[in-house]
Amino acid sequence: MIDIIIMIFCTLGALAVLLAAIGVLRMPDVYLRLSVTTKAATLGIGLILVGAAFHFSEVGVTSRIIAIIFFITVTAPVSAYLIVRASYFIKAKLWEHSIVDELNGMYDKKTHSLSSTDLPDEVASHRTDDEEEIEEIK
Repeated sequence: MIDIIIMIFCTLGALAVLLAAIGVLRMPDVYLRLSVTTKAATLGIGLILVGAAFHFSEVGVTSRIIAIIFFITVTAPVSAYLIVRASYFIKAKLWEHSIVDELNGMYDKKTHSLSSTDLPDEVASHRTDDEEEIEEIK
């Protein structure tokens, strides 16, 4: 019975990692690629590690696996965010069907900081052409 549980977790994890690999090939820009890869790979690795925890069934190994899952769950999205932010800074192109670039005009290149959307005067001065087109359509 435990072998079936291990097989299920490892198979689901492998499928999630496969989905991440397919996402790298199919997504049109760096932002979507990193989004799908981070989510699917984190889930896949977590499921495979849960299968490993069931396989070994020892407190020492299981506690290490829980720590590894926690570490991956915390660090993978942060590292993906930093890569995406660096990509935005070097002006990596958005996919042509992306409707709105919400950061356009909000990113200060000198300080590498974002303007707050809570400030109405700054938000109004940073409107993009896409946002104006969307409002005209509405």
